[in-house]
Amino acid sequence: MRYGTTASACAAVIRRDLLLTWRRRGDALNPALFAIMVVVMFPLALGPEPNQLANVSVGIVFVAVLLAGLLALDNLFRGDHEDGTLEQVVLSPHPLSLLLGSKILVHWLSTALPLIVISPALAEMLHLPRSVMPVLIVALILATLLLSLLGAVCVALTIGMRRSGMLLALLVLPLYVPVLIFAAGACNAAQMGLPFLAPLLWLGAALALALVLAPLACAAALRISIT
Repeated sequence: MRYGTTASACAAVIRRDLLLTWRRRGDALNPALFAIMVVVMFPLALGPEPNQLANVSVGIVFVAVLLAGLLALDNLFRGDHEDGTLEQVVLSPHPLSLLLGSKILVHWLSTALPLIVISPALAEMLHLPRSVMPVLIVALILATLLLSLLGAVCVALTIGMRRSGMLLALLVLPLYVPVLIFAAGACNAAQMGLPFLAPLLWLGAALALALVLAPLACAAALRISIT
């Protein structure tokens, strides 16, 4: 990889963010711990009856993952904005959308991927049938990638504001609801023995669109928020 190219710049961003994540690995595990606590609370509130838990297990897992992701979303660009790194990224001669896409990828790897890894254990705690596990994993991968991209745009819009947590939640949640509906709908259909491919295809189509448009929108929002 040649020095000074866009590919080398993106690789440098990924290496830097992964190193920072490793140094703050305790903070990176907070979303996973939060999701575990949320899932554990539901059997205590609803009771240990397996059939009752199985009927709501998909919704519980997705709500836990959504809330855990929302918990870590504000940190996507906040640290870089506070130490001045984000301004240097914006002023870089390389395409800003690709550099931000690299940062979003690292954020997904450090926050969503651990949630996906522990999701079979969470689903097992809620007595979700094992035949539904593959659909759950695929739906979580598509949904979390899409949520990270949509959330990054909202974070970029509010990065210049202090104490923007409530505003960020108000911006993000309406965008998250359709993703939650399609992802949970695919798993519920698989659990009932119905066709489940259509919701996954809709999620895949939305993800393909977001992969192209979200980094561009994020770059434009950052330029507006910083300048």
